Amino acid sequence: MKRLTVLLAALFVFLVRSGLPVMAQDRAGVTADLVLVNATVHTMSRSLPLAEGVAVVGGRIAAVGTNEAIEAWIGLRTRIIDATGLTITPGFIESHGHLMGIGWSEKYLDLSYVGSYDELIRMVAEAVRKAQPGEWIMGGGWHQSKWSPAPVPAVRGYPVHEALSRISTDNPVFLSHASGHAAMANARAMDIAGIGPGTRFSEGGEILKDANGNPTGIFVEAAQGLIAAHVPPLRSEQAARMLELAVQECLKNGITSFQDAGVDRPTLALLQSFAGSGKLNLRVYAMLIPGRDGGDQAFVEEWLQRGPQIGLGGGFLTIRTVKLMVDGALGSRGAWLLEPYSDDPGNSGHTIMPMEAAYQVSKQALEAGFQVATHAIGDRANHEILNVYERVFSENPLRAKDARFRIEHAQHIAEQDIHRFAGMGVIAAMQGIHMASDISWAIDRLGPERIEEGAYVWQKLLRSGAVVTNGTDAPVEPVNPLDSFFASVTRKTLEGTLFPWSHPEQRMTREQALRSYTIDAAYASFEEDIKGSIEPGKLADLTVFSQDLMKIPVERILDTEVVYTIVGGKVLYQRGER
Repeated sequence: MKRLTVLLAALFVFLVRSGLPVMAQDRAGVTADLVLVNATVHTMSRSLPLAEGVAVVGGRIAAVGTNEAIEAWIGLRTRIIDATGLTITPGFIESHGHLMGIGWSEKYLDLSYVGSYDELIRMVAEAVRKAQPGEWIMGGGWHQSKWSPAPVPAVRGYPVHEALSRISTDNPVFLSHASGHAAMANARAMDIAGIGPGTRFSEGGEILKDANGNPTGIFVEAAQGLIAAHVPPLRSEQAARMLELAVQECLKNGITSFQDAGVDRPTLALLQSFAGSGKLNLRVYAMLIPGRDGGDQAFVEEWLQRGPQIGLGGGFLTIRTVKLMVDGALGSRGAWLLEPYSDDPGNSGHTIMPMEAAYQVSKQALEAGFQVATHAIGDRANHEILNVYERVFSENPLRAKDARFRIEHAQHIAEQDIHRFAGMGVIAAMQGIHMASDISWAIDRLGPERIEEGAYVWQKLLRSGAVVTNGTDAPVEPVNPLDSFFASVTRKTLEGTLFPWSHPEQRMTREQALRSYTIDAAYASFEEDIKGSIEPGKLADLTVFSQDLMKIPVERILDTEVVYTIVGGKVLYQRGER
């Protein structure tokens, strides 16, 4: 009998870990490794939307239900979390961010909270004071449209480099724009790169110049590579520390899975190393790119030949998506529009990648079993890449049945293209916080008609049947998902402002917002069978909040804190602990 009990217990653990359904009578004396009781559990499961507790065995969810049912799983070695007053959701999934960028922003100057050009200059001057002679001063996160007063002198709203160059004559300075689609350099950095009035660049980017033809220090899109090529590469220990910092920041914010929208060769090697040694602690879904400057096309080609890799490192790293870049950002007026910008009538933005090249990569990716995720912000960029997807799908209908191609951002869509997302099964990977951060000035770029028609139109997409995911585009915005959750359900800025052109009718319901961060986000990475809801057999990835996001007044959403972040049944973050 004892042997039979042991065999039944082993079978139970196997069933839980495999994700197969398990009934209570199958337990055979198995007790939980972890239980959480006395909680409000939003499961995102249609069959049991609300529960009081969760039991975990072997890194998977073993049971969900009432306190009484969960307490029956408690044994001598069970860790018990009494979650009185707390709320449990499936682990939050960041659907579009840049993991190494988060680590980078933890290490270098964080300019995301700078309120003026003068304040930026003061921060850089302090960094110069502490730096070694000739050391590069690096930073990012600034956005000229958020500054008051606006910089003077300026070209197209961007500051010119003179003030930056005066306070740093020996140290090269290179500061990335919040969007990642532009950067600012001082004279010393431009001297090192050999850039002057006669320097030309027209290959998917621009060196912004003043009326006299002199470089302003602003480099847009691919032109950033002219300066970036001269920045000393990170040492291996620096890169590893940046990844550690990024993972810690995600866990602190309740993120258990991260869809990394731009992984190049060195980053992937680092992720593979961390996953292989059991140090990753965050489930990463990698989207491959050929390097920041596009100079490593062989990297993507190699992976298209190799094929997708699923669940490496015990389920912590998946490689099955190719990332394309079609246009720039709305803030830098690089988003590709069907009609010119309202505040720059001679400019309709531009494409970064020829559509024929996008077609060829998308075709190869579909044939090789890879998903394609394309950065497209402007209405023309969205229109053109939908055309590319449609062409590729029509040529390979068998593969297209569950391709789940994505458009990253999808911020501005022409009315006639909105229904095409659902019609082709294309996922709109959007970021609620972008609406909150951009809406005050997006009206100037697009005008009221285009804002109403197709800017951040979450409900139009959802009602058409499209899958919409959420995220922060960190480090463009802080990785805190509650910022995007708040913006998604209110259409307000984080300061609580609702503009006349904010169109609150497009806000998500709270259930839609929670789905966008859980089960729908899991669907976008082909992982809805193993994560995204709290159901027996699924991975025990859980986020525990201090308040019930589904019931508290919206004004209190931003006051909510992450109390626990649990990945694979392990508590990897606990509020108040270092």
